[in-house]
Amino acid sequence: MSVMGDEARYGIGELAELGGVSRRTVRYYVQERLLPAPLGVGRGRHYGAEHLARLQTVKGLQERGLSLDEVRKELERGRRGAAMAAQLPVPPVARPWTRLEVVPGVELHVSGQRRLPPPGRLRELAEWCERHFRQKDEG
Repeated sequence: MSVMGDEARYGIGELAELGGVSRRTVRYYVQERLLPAPLGVGRGRHYGAEHLARLQTVKGLQERGLSLDEVRKELERGRRGAAMAAQLPVPPVARPWTRLEVVPGVELHVSGQRRLPPPGRLRELAEWCERHFRQKDEG
């Protein structure tokens, strides 16, 4: 994730991971107009916080048993309601947490307001965890 000012920018892989879906699902949702098209062009294409919020909404509605057609109708109903509620104050967007499995059985949860360390530092953390969180049967 990169941040421009206060605005989060996600690549398709990051958006998919945060939303708990595959890249293919993200592309399909864009194609089906359940998600807005990515911002930017070419290799600069990216997704923002509004894409993540919409993705989480779509996934949540599906988990409640709605078909994609029903999800689409629900989103449209929400858009009409949002237009009427535009005068209300908007609470700040909750930034999602990133969940990383450092080693099997050990997870790291990082607030969306924190930047993840570079891959080399994460490898060091994984090595440390491997040494200090041994399996019970290893002693």
